[in-house]
Amino acid sequence: MKLLAISGSLRKESLNTSLLNAAKSVAGDKVTWDTAAIDDIPLYNQDIDGEQKPASVDRLKKQIEAADALVIATPEYNYSIPGGLKNAIDWASRPAYKSVLAHKKTLILSASMSPMGGVRAQGQLKQILAGTLTPVFPAPEFAVATAQNKFTNGELTDTDTQQKLQRLVNDFLAWV
Repeated sequence: MKLLAISGSLRKESLNTSLLNAAKSVAGDKVTWDTAAIDDIPLYNQDIDGEQKPASVDRLKKQIEAADALVIATPEYNYSIPGGLKNAIDWASRPAYKSVLAHKKTLILSASMSPMGGVRAQGQLKQILAGTLTPVFPAPEFAVATAQNKFTNGELTDTDTQQKLQRLVNDFLAWV
């Protein structure tokens, strides 16, 4: 099984990218992982969404198409998802209802320094993905609150979070 990891954070030392790496680690050799970069995707503009798309958009769409499922980790900015992640989804969601996102099973995670852990962003992301016909794994939100205390040098060090992540990833893989 091939999974595509997408971090909604563009920050070099992102807690959400670290969370994706932890998920990859607990999945072990059961799956292969690819990682999508979204930092070079231009703002969505229908004027440039023709036959010839920007190279970064083509790359993202091909990565999504080649994956069996997606794992998205999103931070929460102002009670929602980051603009870069929404922009990437907007590009990938074309053509509407027939895009590479349609029917692509997806797991949502979040890590945040706040005590909420990013649950509001997850709610927003679920709404957005419903509009792209992207099924989201039906499980309670996996939100790592006060994440700065659970990672050390980019490694998930909190044992309780590691165990919960292991269970979530195993259940997701069985669902896919």
